Amino acid sequence: QVQLVESGGGLVQAGGSLRLSCAASRNTFIINVMGWYRQAPGKQRELVATITRMGITNIADSVKGRFTVSRDSAKNTVYLQMNSLKVEDTAVYYCNAQPYSPRDVNYWGQGTQVTVSS
Repeated sequence: QVQLVESGGGLVQAGGSLRLSCAASRNTFIINVMGWYRQAPGKQRELVATITRMGITNIADSVKGRFTVSRDSAKNTVYLQMNSLKVEDTAVYYCNAQPYSPRDVNYWGQGTQVTVSS
């Protein structure tokens, strides 16, 4: 079973930057896509950005141009660089890992809080 450990959340003022990291361990060879989702209070979890093992990215329109997703395959780690943060970016950010096989479940990290103050 894949384990995901996130780090890097915190409190930042609007306009500031944060970098999230998510390290995968155990059976990482089964993972194709890694990325980030977020969930704000009272809202559904939504995609932020994902990246395949080949480096193909998918970034939500709401963060395009401000957030960058990257991946270090040697370290089995995915990063989310968040710049020009807005109050509406406040949410719990979850790391996600999707296996190659659609028959395998998706894996989730425990979540890390990002709070952007005005």
